[in-house]
Amino acid sequence: MTSIRQGAAPGEATAAAVLVHGRGSNPEDMLGLAGALARQMASPDVDLSGFVWIALRAPGGSWYPYGFMEALEKNQPQLDASLATVASSVDELVGEGVARERIVLIGFSQGACLSTELAARRGGRLGAVIGLSGGLIGPPGSPCDYHGSLDGTPVFLGCSDIDPHIPEHRVRETAETLTKLGGKVSMSIYPGMGHTVNQDEIDAVVSMLLEVL
Repeated sequence: MTSIRQGAAPGEATAAAVLVHGRGSNPEDMLGLAGALARQMASPDVDLSGFVWIALRAPGGSWYPYGFMEALEKNQPQLDASLATVASSVDELVGEGVARERIVLIGFSQGACLSTELAARRGGRLGAVIGLSGGLIGPPGSPCDYHGSLDGTPVFLGCSDIDPHIPEHRVRETAETLTKLGGKVSMSIYPGMGHTVNQDEIDAVVSMLLEVL
């Protein structure tokens, strides 16, 4: 199974989130995050009946074999195949009738790297792009050669200042690049947090999802 779907059935969805897990993780973990988000979103004024969560599964638990700041060719062909998997999920939702402006990419770690990289490469308006502990892919100095426009897509980037996998400077470079591409970027760097997701990030994601709804 390459993905797990929860929520509205095909043809009935009006908004969606594509969830992209990190290295060594799985879609079930991301659905745990989705559950926390949904519980916080729930209220008499919020109708979640048309919302669908699509949690993707990486082959062998990893979207690409080496670190995200290695030379691009070292992570091929897995990198391109993984980007295509995320893109295909968005396209399938559009094919079901979900507007791109109501589709949100949510990635953690490797998944955050894929989500931000896909948004930068493809351009176009999405409901939001959320990168939790991740950044654009490629060696130092590379995250700038993109074309097209994000056309006002809201972007949230959250990461620790001491994350052992994601250097703070790459998160800041990612924010700068996505802003130049036309994204409405907000970024939060959390002192001493480590490689995880905190409540402040969940609050930010909930706010963005409610805007999409």
